[in-house]
Amino acid sequence: MLTSISGVYRGGKVELTEQPESVLDGSQVIVTFLPSDDVDLRSHGINEAQAAELRGRLAAFSEDWDAPEMDIYDRYEANRQNG
Repeated sequence: MLTSISGVYRGGKVELTEQPESVLDGSQVIVTFLPSDDVDLRSHGINEAQAAELRGRLAAFSEDWDAPEMDIYDRYEANRQNG
């Protein structure tokens, strides 16, 4: 049986978000690194205080942005080119 658990890679180790059930210590694993969706705000000239203020101002839109029908805009350029 395969078990999937998310985690984060830090300092050469993978930190799991939860403890696996029914998995023996020493079990083999395969780790797949996923691309990060994080935006480097500092490279855009935005510091932590500015990011917090912006997050607060945009919070009113989050319900609309998180609606399933808005997922098409996550790949807007690719969808636009494909017709």
